[in-house]
Amino acid sequence: MYAKIRVKDTVRVPPNRLGEDIVEVIKDLLWDQFEGRLDRDYGMLIGIEEINDIGEGRIIEGDGAVYFDVEFTAIVFKPLLHEVVEGQVVEVVDFGAFVSIGPFDALLHMSQITDDYMVYDEKNKRLVGKETGKSLAEGDLVRARIVALSLKERDPERSKIGLTMRQPWLGNLKWIEEDIKKLQEGGK
Repeated sequence: MYAKIRVKDTVRVPPNRLGEDIVEVIKDLLWDQFEGRLDRDYGMLIGIEEINDIGEGRIIEGDGAVYFDVEFTAIVFKPLLHEVVEGQVVEVVDFGAFVSIGPFDALLHMSQITDDYMVYDEKNKRLVGKETGKSLAEGDLVRARIVALSLKERDPERSKIGLTMRQPWLGNLKWIEEDIKKLQEGGK
């Protein structure tokens, strides 16, 4: 889930940057400090929207830098267990598919795609349902539920997110549109 949050932190401005516009310097330093950082409490920082407040600078003996207490507004992405997300299939492999959700890729194991038995079509790089013929390929847009979540603060790239589409109104968005059409036609 994307969220807008307010963060308070201290920024160290090195002496060689003190002659520049302090707001721009602090914004640059915040990006260096926070971009791509994963925090268990607020998730992955996606962007810094604005700097709300810059406190008075403090100098620490023996360090030529100036330390500023800063409050800023940031956009973060924090996946939540059982949350329904939409994403794009970025890779199909023999055991499932990887779906891009925000800054993370999540695994959609082939046993979690449909109730149908899925077979890997290596030639066309897609998964195909044995009975229904429904397929899942790279570039498809899907709606899924997060069923497993293991976020690694120290190494965000090793974080693991597991998805399922084996529930009503989840799946390839094309399949969902087809189901809606069938319901509308049946109701006439």
